Amino acid sequence: MPKVPSFSPVLKNLTYIYEENLNKETEFGGSNFGGYPTLKQRDDSYDIRESMNVHCGFVKGTKPGHETGFDIDNSDLLEMEQCHGVVVASAIFGAFDNMLQPKNISKYSEQTVCFYMFVDEETKSDLETEHGLIESKKIGLWRIVVAHNLPYTNGRRNGKIPKFLLHRLFPNARFSLWIDGKLQLLVDPYQILERFLWRKNATFAISRHYIRFDVFEEAEANKAAHKYDNASIDFQVDFYKKEGLTPYSEAKLPITSDVPEGCAIIREHVPISNLFTCLWFNEIDRFTSRDQLSFSTVRDRVAAKTNWMVNMFLDCERRNFVVQQHHKGVLAMLAQMAPPAISPPPPPLSLANNPPRTSSLEIASVSPKHRRDWRVGSR
Repeated sequence: MPKVPSFSPVLKNLTYIYEENLNKETEFGGSNFGGYPTLKQRDDSYDIRESMNVHCGFVKGTKPGHETGFDIDNSDLLEMEQCHGVVVASAIFGAFDNMLQPKNISKYSEQTVCFYMFVDEETKSDLETEHGLIESKKIGLWRIVVAHNLPYTNGRRNGKIPKFLLHRLFPNARFSLWIDGKLQLLVDPYQILERFLWRKNATFAISRHYIRFDVFEEAEANKAAHKYDNASIDFQVDFYKKEGLTPYSEAKLPITSDVPEGCAIIREHVPISNLFTCLWFNEIDRFTSRDQLSFSTVRDRVAAKTNWMVNMFLDCERRNFVVQQHHKGVLAMLAQMAPPAISPPPPPLSLANNPPRTSSLEIASVSPKHRRDWRVGSR
């Protein structure tokens, strides 16, 4: 691990907006959790300067996780503040996925890396039934943290909070690795950080989509798969188009893609990468929860002011360190579709009444010069 934090271009001091009395009279979008920033405030947040104060979730209450929505027990918050190095985090809401234990983790990482799984009450109950949740609040490597008073009715949208705002939940952590609840970690976290951040002198890394590179194509694919209502997707893409979003082409090189595969995020918690995830979260809070649609808009607007860039690596490289499992509902459906078990064959008849016959495989193994001595019996 590097001894000192990486350089943060332009931005040095980042603070966050707290609003006890929210003004909902904004142009459109926003929430009680993320606030209701006006379009003027949104534009101002992309004017990168040395000191900034921006919306970044948790706009109410004294600190993240305390009377802000996505509330966390004080004992857990105190434990999370003690994480000063690397945090690996994931989340399961609505008992949507099976909890998967990391594999191939070194003893050093077991002792120094913070592994946190965020869940809701439903998932907690499910884990208690399946695994038994003890006083230590740990199941395997994962420390289980229950989030109360969830701000959104949709579990996927609630999952965006720890996904993008880990720097707010773990104020003293230096690095983080986020993996979606459907993923199982197969490689030691320090190896992943070395490969995608430290070796590249990067502070943010994410894999690009395995098929699509273009936001407009991604939007159509989301509509075809009914990932979100079509009118909201069209509204968001049209909004970005008016701001200057264009289809991906080779003219954008060295940018290799406008669409990430957002299930794993590797980052260093320095001001510029923290700002990037704050602004990305704000777009998700204002528009649809499909984070692939807003990624390139935020990335390019931040890069235009700072020359800061995301390390976008191949998705096959991502699949070298995590493996994807089916959601619980899909697993249940596959179990129902499984073919019935085949009964074992009847035992062979007595050898006395049925002398052994040479199989075709045995015949094939006989050398060619002796094969002519064998005679195939009648049926």
